[in-house]
Formats: sequence, C-alpha cells, structure tokens
Amino acid sequence: MSNMTVATGRRRSRWGLFIAPIFVLVLAVAWTCFWFYAASQAEIAADAWRAQEAKAGRIYDCAKRSIAGFPFRFEVQCSGASVALVSQNASKTPFTAKLDNILVVAQVYDPKLVIAEFSAPATLTDGVTQNTFVVNWSKGRSSVVGLPAVPDRASLVFDDPSLNRLDGSVQVPLARAKQVELHGRLADGSKSDHPVIETVLHVAQGSIQGVHPLLAEPFEADTRAKITGLKDLTPKPWPQRFREIQAAGGQIEIVQSRIQQGEMIAVAAGTLGLSPNGRLDGELQMTVTGLERVIPALGIEKMLEEGVPQATLDRLAPGVKSQDLNNLFGALDRAVPGLGKVIKQNANAGVAAGINSIGTESMLEGKKARSFPLKFVDGAVLLGPVKVGQITPLY
Repeated sequence: MSNMTVATGRRRSRWGLFIAPIFVLVLAVAWTCFWFYAASQAEIAADAWRAQEAKAGRIYDCAKRSIAGFPFRFEVQCSGASVALVSQNASKTPFTAKLDNILVVAQVYDPKLVIAEFSAPATLTDGVTQNTFVVNWSKGRSSVVGLPAVPDRASLVFDDPSLNRLDGSVQVPLARAKQVELHGRLADGSKSDHPVIETVLHVAQGSIQGVHPLLAEPFEADTRAKITGLKDLTPKPWPQRFREIQAAGGQIEIVQSRIQQGEMIAVAAGTLGLSPNGRLDGELQMTVTGLERVIPALGIEKMLEEGVPQATLDRLAPGVKSQDLNNLFGALDRAVPGLGKVIKQNANAGVAAGINSIGTESMLEGKKARSFPLKFVDGAVLLGPVKVGQITPLY
C-alpha cells in the first residue's frame, strides 16, 4: 500500500514540472495573437487616418508599407513616402513632398506615445510656380503623446537642416540651421471642443541666403506663442481653419520672441488676429539693441548709389518707381550740384533718425535699446506711420 502511494506522488510531481512550460507556451501564443491583432488594427487605424486627411486635402501615400517590432513594440515603416496638398477649388496640386523613408515606433506597453524618424532628403514641389526645393538634415524625428485621441503634445526636431532650390541640376542654398525645434501642447485647462495651443519654436545658428547679407549671418531665435479660436483639432484644409479662427475672434498671442545676431538683440510681444479679408491684424511691441550696426549693414546708401532694384522698392516703398527715384536724384544734382550725393550719403543716418523718432529709449539685457510698435493693419506692415511690407491673405 505504501509503495502505491509513493508511485502516485511521483507521477503528480512529474505533472508539476510541465505546468510552468505549458503556462508560458499558452501565454506566448496569446501574446502573439494579441500582437498580430493589434498590428492589424494599427493598419486599419492608419488607413482611416489617411482617409480623414484626404478629406482635408492632404493625400498621404507609401510606395511600400510594413509592420514589424514583434514582440514588444510596433514599427511601421513607410518607404517612398509622399504627401500632396490638393486644392478643392482647383485642378492643380499646389504642393507635393516626397520622402525616402519614415519609421514610426510605438511600445506595446505605452501605445499613446508614438515616435517617428525621417530619412533625408525630402523633395518639395510647388505646383503653382513649378519650383522644386530639396530639404536635407542629419537627423529628423518627432514624437506625439495622447494618440489615438486628441494629442496632448507633439514635438518635431531636425538637426543640421538645409533648404535648397533646384535650378536645373544645381542646388541653390536658401536657408540652413544647426537645429530647428517645434513643440506644441494643449494649454492647461484647455477643452477638446475649443482647444488652446501653446507652441515653442527654437532655431539655433539659422541663416537665410540670397535675400540680404545681413540675414546670411547666423542668428538664434526663440518664440513662444498661444493660439486661440480653434473649434477642434480634426484635420481640415488650412483656409477653412483660418476662417474658423477669424469667425471665433481667435488670436495668435506672441508671448515672447527673441532673436539674437551678434551684438543685435530683438525681442517682441503682442497679439495678432485675422481681418475679414484673411490678412493679419494686430500689433507687436519690439525692443531692439544694436540698431546702429544693423542700419549701415542694410546698405541703403550703396543701393541709392548703384540704383535701387524695382523689386526692392516694391518692398520698401510700394508704388515708387526705380526710374522716378533716379530721376529725382539727377534733378537735385542739376539744381544744386552735389545735393543728390549728399542725400545718398546720409540715407542711413536718415533711416536711423526716422526709427529713433518713432521709438523710445529703453534697456534690454543691460544694453541701450529702442522700443517701437510694429503694426499689422489688414496685411499691411507698419513701422510707426511707415509701411514696410505687405502680407498676402491666409485664405
């Protein structure tokens, strides 16, 4: 009798050895089924998102799409990525972009955080002007928190970005930077049906080529802004979005903006809105140090000596013709020999005096500065009473 009891105990103990492996096997099978099911749902969600974006006039596509990352994360790879912005009121595609590869990663244990990496270069084509641009970078990535619902925050970062325009087979430099960062999040207490967005833009060692030598020098820029007047964050065409903001009395509040280039520092704050015509309205209060260096660098005296290009005049003094200006200086020289030359040589001083007349003395970061308003009136940009530019409508 005792021998039978011992044998039965041995058989039970052997079964116990198999319980843990069987449990692990069942768990592995269940996890595998879950992963593949979740992967299929991710593809369905991606297709639904693409369809929703298409209604807003943004067509996303992949030449080849694959999902990997088993067992603990999802890796969605899109090769031959492209996006086209389609105007609903025109047959032409106003903008297209093509990218070599996009890798999107999400961890199984934290699916609300999505991280993406972008492979350079990207080719951008303006369907209206037929201009083609090439964007390069050493590392590009983004992150979004809060999916699949309305995202709580998102970030976009590019290291060593550069923008070139294609002129035949030659790439003409337009802009570059050491790093560009753009961050956005829902403001505290913001509601999903009327969201308020807070954004931060940082540009490190940025420069712009082909416009003016002053802009080609490296600069640092930091801007914090708050956007109100949004109804929701569902995908919509930008003109519709801007119309909603204008109708709701929405604004872009520049909480703080700072640009530094060498000894020159400029800060600005204020509020901008949209007029019924879709143009910017509002005012920024600016404080600038180093104007005594910036104004001579503008080369106004040299432009007057060599003749002002009409395109430049159109920006500085809309309606004034280059030939009329040259005729004026010639007439001054004939009436009083040397008067035209004197005016040209004192052009920079005249501009400096003009800015000083509309500004007030102040201090900025321990340096002497000038403060003055920069106004936007239905798209017109006014420095005091002087019109210095015109911004095209946003819709």
